[in-house]
Amino acid sequence: MAAKVFESIGKFGLALAVAGGVVNSALYNVDAGHRAVIFDRFRGVQDIVVGEGTHFLIPWVQKPIIFDCRSRPRNVPVITGSKDLQNVNITLRILFRPVASQLPRIYTSIGEDYDERVLPSITTEILKSVVARFDAGELITQRELVSRQVSDDLTERAATFGLILDDVSLTHLTFGKEFTEAVEAKQVAQQEAERARFVVEKAEQQKKAAIISAEGDSKAAELIANSLATAGDGLIELRKLEAAEDIATYQLSRSRNITYLPAGQSVLLQLPQ
Repeated sequence: MAAKVFESIGKFGLALAVAGGVVNSALYNVDAGHRAVIFDRFRGVQDIVVGEGTHFLIPWVQKPIIFDCRSRPRNVPVITGSKDLQNVNITLRILFRPVASQLPRIYTSIGEDYDERVLPSITTEILKSVVARFDAGELITQRELVSRQVSDDLTERAATFGLILDDVSLTHLTFGKEFTEAVEAKQVAQQEAERARFVVEKAEQQKKAAIISAEGDSKAAELIANSLATAGDGLIELRKLEAAEDIATYQLSRSRNITYLPAGQSVLLQLPQ
């Protein structure tokens, strides 16, 4: 009797385990920010995109393919040429994500590694096309315009593959060794030219100052000559009196070794005999 009970319990446990395995194989989870595409062995890829949560499928017949629909970054380095045939090294940073409604088409025509297959090729194509419109100097001075044109063209191109580009930016832009050396030599020449121009301007200002000073001295001499011709020796006597007054007021009066003696009076000094 006990053997039959244990046998029944074993069969029940086995059936429960099989049922649990079947149920578990019929369930799958789609995490937050992800979407699923169902592949059916008899009907192929289904057009329905499954959202987040736990879902059922037919075991062995159906298989879920999970896609990450969150924005992801990718850096794409490209070596190309400018309008004036200078080598340009550019690194483009792209923030991309797939269009959820087009995931069945992406999986069917491109595959799960769509970013590896699409982004490097279209980025290289667009960068070569845009950079070729500008020379090396314009790539530096008009970097914002270049970045905007790359972003617009690349966004339009990626949309044909079912991709959304949330951000496109130029993170690295350098030129060949020869061009860099030429730019440095040009900067040195410009600095030397500015220094030479400053020296010339300084000499011109000094020349003008000397001319103005000479003209002032000439004008002063002319005025003095006219005054002497008009007033005779009176002007000279006036200047002497002014000079004497200045000496007496500001120089002699402040000296401790100077004593004034009243005129017409005798002053006796007590000197030791």
